[in-house]
Amino acid sequence: MSASLPHTLRSPHGSPKNGLSGRLFVQQLFANRISAFFALDVLVSAVVLLRFSELESRRLRLHSRWIILAGTLLVGVSLGLPLFLYLRERQLDQGPPIA
Repeated sequence: MSASLPHTLRSPHGSPKNGLSGRLFVQQLFANRISAFFALDVLVSAVVLLRFSELESRRLRLHSRWIILAGTLLVGVSLGLPLFLYLRERQLDQGPPIA
């Protein structure tokens, strides 16, 4: 659900009829202050998630941290965060990392 729902709203920017228009996407994304607020909120959340997951992945020696990056960049924070938390918990259940 979290992976498909955000993509249902991006229709005119990536439809086969109109082609992929990054310029139109950014223009409409920052069309007013409210949409700019939400866009920046999501961007900041993604940056913080990626930085935190990078630090935790190094600390816990997660070998699949590229999946978190790919999930966040391709779908968004709605996939990246739960995926990171799942991988982190799975690693913590296996025992402490060897220092």
